[in-house]
Amino acid sequence: MIAINLTAVFLTPRAALPQLLARDWGRIINIASVHGLVVSIDKSAHVVSRHGVVGFTKGVALETATTGITCNAICPGWVLTPLVQKQIDALAAREKLDPEQARVKLLGEKQPSLEFTNPEELGALAVFLCSDAAAQLGGMPLPVDGGWLAR
Repeated sequence: MIAINLTAVFLTPRAALPQLLARDWGRIINIASVHGLVVSIDKSAHVVSRHGVVGFTKGVALETATTGITCNAICPGWVLTPLVQKQIDALAAREKLDPEQARVKLLGEKQPSLEFTNPEELGALAVFLCSDAAAQLGGMPLPVDGGWLAR
């Protein structure tokens, strides 16, 4: 988990930064998780890897603050991935719920909107972060979490 969630996020900007610095422009967008900002039980490895991404994002933003390079992190809440679907299926089986009841129960524990964050929402935020309108947005962990952090 550390290799995929944190080390890869560290190595990619490290490889790209020389070219970005030579151009004095660039956008680094890391993908963290709402778990980079809050903790959930039984998710310690995921939490530590995502907190690391948020910290790394802030560090790179500070190190490039006087350049045309920005670095921010998108922090999704629940996204319906195969791994999350397995959690829904396990919850349904364990508690004898139909799939929709299990979906609502899983989402309701964290994400008040009771909707999954979708890839299109994340992509739209990435497009914004690449725009001139985001030139002064640096080091920010941006949650897309259906209200999870509002609790």
